[in-house]
Amino acid sequence: MEDDASVPRHSCLKLEPRDSQPIFIKGTWFASRFDLSITDGLNAWVCRASEDAVRDRAAQWDQPVPEYVSLAERYLGFQHSDSIYGFTDAGDDHKRLSWTFEKEGTKLEWRWKCQPSPNSKETTAAVLDFLMDANVGLSFLGVLNSKKAKLRELRDKLSKQEAAGKRPQEEEESTDKTETYVSDDENSDIESLKDPTAICKDIPSSRSRGRKRALEK
Repeated sequence: MEDDASVPRHSCLKLEPRDSQPIFIKGTWFASRFDLSITDGLNAWVCRASEDAVRDRAAQWDQPVPEYVSLAERYLGFQHSDSIYGFTDAGDDHKRLSWTFEKEGTKLEWRWKCQPSPNSKETTAAVLDFLMDANVGLSFLGVLNSKKAKLRELRDKLSKQEAAGKRPQEEEESTDKTETYVSDDENSDIESLKDPTAICKDIPSSRSRGRKRALEK
């Protein structure tokens, strides 16, 4: 049996299902089970797919458990344009999360039932905290990559000018000073959450997060 203390993988996704408003899905992935936290910004649901539940599902599809979890992670960590996603009512405030994929030329659909979170505010906050941490991390990485690119560009210019016997111009020397990263602008982080353009995956968060498992009707 898997050791629950093992380090899980994390993913977060802004999903636009076919018949509902956009939702945010935070996934925590283990070798033989997974948890999902889902929010539409107001209400929240959890899906805790236990080892037993995942084992039963994998057996129904003639799949090894790790392969089943990996495939679920693939479709719930990234929105696939060729998949039809659904997030529909399942009675008693429950929701049914579904997605389709093709296997050997056959269109298949997987579904997991999600129950209302015992604390919607806490679950929603945990998902948004994760997204904020991930967005800051991705933004910082983007700044570093941009900085490296500008340094390489400046280095190439200097090399060419030296080879031609010319002195670098002050304008080019100041190129490396034009990139600024502001880390204390809370408004920019909040605005980015309104319409995130990146899917955040495997980025650890220091804040608490909601967890979930699932049962399918």
